[in-house]
Amino acid sequence: MSRPPLPTAPWPFPHVAAVSSLCSFSSPCAACWLMLCLGRLPALWPGFLPHPLRAPGCPGLPCPPWRLRPAPPAAARRSRWARAMTGRNGTQKSWDFMKTHDSVTILVFNSSRRSLVLVKQFRPAVYAGEVERLFPGSLAAVDQDRPRELQPALPGSAGVTYELCAGLVDQPGLSLEEVACKEVWEECGYHLAPSGLRRVATYKSGVGLTGSSQTMFYAEVTDAQQGGPGGGLAEEGELIEVVHLPLDGAQAFADDPDVPKTLGVIFGISWFLSHVAPGLGPQ
Repeated sequence: MSRPPLPTAPWPFPHVAAVSSLCSFSSPCAACWLMLCLGRLPALWPGFLPHPLRAPGCPGLPCPPWRLRPAPPAAARRSRWARAMTGRNGTQKSWDFMKTHDSVTILVFNSSRRSLVLVKQFRPAVYAGEVERLFPGSLAAVDQDRPRELQPALPGSAGVTYELCAGLVDQPGLSLEEVACKEVWEECGYHLAPSGLRRVATYKSGVGLTGSSQTMFYAEVTDAQQGGPGGGLAEEGELIEVVHLPLDGAQAFADDPDVPKTLGVIFGISWFLSHVAPGLGPQ
């Protein structure tokens, strides 16, 4: 199968290997993706990288091109689609919405390094959106019965975003604080007790689609509290890179429109610089 050439435009993540495509949605290979995220692959075009940890059916990188298909109802383990019909001002209108879990997000400050702890990970929706933005029409006809290959492909870095540590509130019996501590350990590798959290705000997220709530916490940690590498849970498909953002570059990072980041990162940096940074002692 022929593959399009890689675009020549530079991407802001030079350490991420440029490959023609990533594993398909239906059979992601954690080993391929982990090596891609950590930048341990050369730019292969075309190429083949055998490794003993690859998932069944994964031939190595480059993996098969993405195939887009409608998600079957059985796949909605954590969310459900619904359509609401209503009459307003004499007209009928419908809204599609998704029922999903609430979430927590944590702004982590490492006082040993005087840095904010962010996470960086690949987001399929961001990747697909970049493909559609650069190559209009690429996502057309995805509602057909048969899978449709997402072409032309971009480097995997096109779908990488900077975010705060976060997670869904999907485990009964755990408080928001307990979920937050669990996520900080899994994603960033820091031991944290619920008493070490400061609640920043609770707000609605995804108001046009989900209407779920998200609670942001703030936590201060030191290098002594780091007991693991973080990186998320491989069994859940999480492959996350921990990033330390120096305080002296935080505002410029938040203001840079060319750095892909979530609104939570921008809000978190703004809140930190207003509420915490003024009370920090000299370095």
